[in-house]
Amino acid sequence: MARIDEIKEVVVLSGKGGTGKTTVAGGMAWLCPEAVLCDCDVDAANLELILGADMIEEHEFRESRKARINPERCAGCGLCSKHCRFDAIADFRVDPFSCEGCGVCARICTLGAIEMTVNLSGHWFISRTDKGTLVHARLEPGEENSGKLVSLVRREARLIAGREGKKVIISDGPPGIGCPAISALVDADLALIVTEPTLAAVHDLERVLDVCKHFAVAARVCINRYDVHPANSDLIEDRCHREGIPVVSRIPYDEKVVEAAIKGQPVTAMDCRAGDAIRQLLDIVRRDLSVQCLSPEL
Repeated sequence: MARIDEIKEVVVLSGKGGTGKTTVAGGMAWLCPEAVLCDCDVDAANLELILGADMIEEHEFRESRKARINPERCAGCGLCSKHCRFDAIADFRVDPFSCEGCGVCARICTLGAIEMTVNLSGHWFISRTDKGTLVHARLEPGEENSGKLVSLVRREARLIAGREGKKVIISDGPPGIGCPAISALVDADLALIVTEPTLAAVHDLERVLDVCKHFAVAARVCINRYDVHPANSDLIEDRCHREGIPVVSRIPYDEKVVEAAIKGQPVTAMDCRAGDAIRQLLDIVRRDLSVQCLSPEL
């Protein structure tokens, strides 16, 4: 058993998709079997694909609400349709794909003919990998409340870490700066932000750094494929230096990354430059978390 307050969590984020966030998170997870692994990208979870996860538990996640009209109590006044700003009600029926679950229709119906029902929003899973326990989830198509699902996944990962006596959690976070990313970041001990040397990535990096600053989470930056545009990589490092944000790794472009993805395995399972860079990166992350992962591979 490990005390909950002793468990440290590093969340891997990116201001935009496609920077290599999951490659870095999965690579570190492969080298750190003493960690509990967590995939917070519930809209498009794929950490399980490169870690060879075997599901051992499946649970329902019910959070979204949809309106339903009881035809036996409906008087046909049309108030619900008039006040629905999502145009989800027509001919006294609710289109579940258009309904956002705001509940306005149920509030204005004086006859109580409309009720809000809780629907299945997705599933969350506990899986075993060769390197430790993985907690992940899958949101149903078109469903929202992914921030709540992210919080649930993180909470379960921490409980499992406590039961298994592990003191570190490696979380693969969602891209961007929206609700899911915020839910993955809040109360984490360290944010590792993966960026790339493109102008779009530089802009989005600045936004996610602002979010880290707002929630007082220590941030570190990793530049993936830095040698594709060295000048932009230098620009990123200069900007981070001015803000007091350490750039802790420069990962080179490596075709082995694509080969590893095709094989369904982490890049650190292969002998390559990118894998070596992620090994060095993990050492820095472990140092900054002040946690020693007792792994024979290290």
